[in-house]
Amino acid sequence: MTEPDWAPDDIDIDRPSASRIYDVWLGGSHNFEVDREIARQTELAWPDSIRYARANRAFLGRAVRFLAAQGIRQFLDIGSGIPTANNVHEVARRIDPDVRVVYVDIDPVAVAHSRAILRDDDRTAVLQADVRRPHDILDQVRRGALLDLDRPVALLLVALMHFIQDSDEPYESVTRLADSLPSGSYLVLTQGASGASPEADERVRELYRRTPTPLTPRNRAEIERFFTGFELVEPGLVNLPDWRPDPTVEVDDRFSGALIYAGVGRKP
Repeated sequence: MTEPDWAPDDIDIDRPSASRIYDVWLGGSHNFEVDREIARQTELAWPDSIRYARANRAFLGRAVRFLAAQGIRQFLDIGSGIPTANNVHEVARRIDPDVRVVYVDIDPVAVAHSRAILRDDDRTAVLQADVRRPHDILDQVRRGALLDLDRPVALLLVALMHFIQDSDEPYESVTRLADSLPSGSYLVLTQGASGASPEADERVRELYRRTPTPLTPRNRAEIERFFTGFELVEPGLVNLPDWRPDPTVEVDDRFSGALIYAGVGRKP
């Protein structure tokens, strides 16, 4: 396969990426055939994959609008992915044009494309970093004075933590990030819990083992543990489409059993 012009020189176009698989489901163009094949096979096991990917994106928009309405003007979006329509800075700046956003991703395609489209925006920054190394992220934010960590920040971990295995200490990573944020900050998190059946779940896990970030579903109690130190805002930790649905938007709610939990918590 010929490498497209937008691909970084050191990208492995023969290995799928969770970020680029998600891009497939959102209708993006920054993905390779190997990503599209994994997306197709995942859809066979989890028929709701595309619906949930789009519902996840819609939730992100609702959560950002909610936070901006609460006065949050700084966002740290880790696992931000490949840019598409209604990115965090675009949604938040409809409420306040001075909002600052730091995007963080480990995928080189996501980072390269984000930097390309945001190069003239002095109120956004794009970091290539790993949530499993929270001190690295925080050090880059502080050194570049990208955000003021003495003022409330929204920490966005949307569709990220199910790609962090238990052996990589996911709870410790979130705690280290949260501990660096002042009172009045928020945590926004979604995490995959289960699919249509144990057999389908195992098939999807097998597919994602081909990526650098294997899939780790968690149950509701395990997901709620990420919010330790935060007070969940209404309606709490709920199925993704049920978090403050927008009554003006028609929602495709024909989900056959796959489940992603979503929640927003405030640090007291």
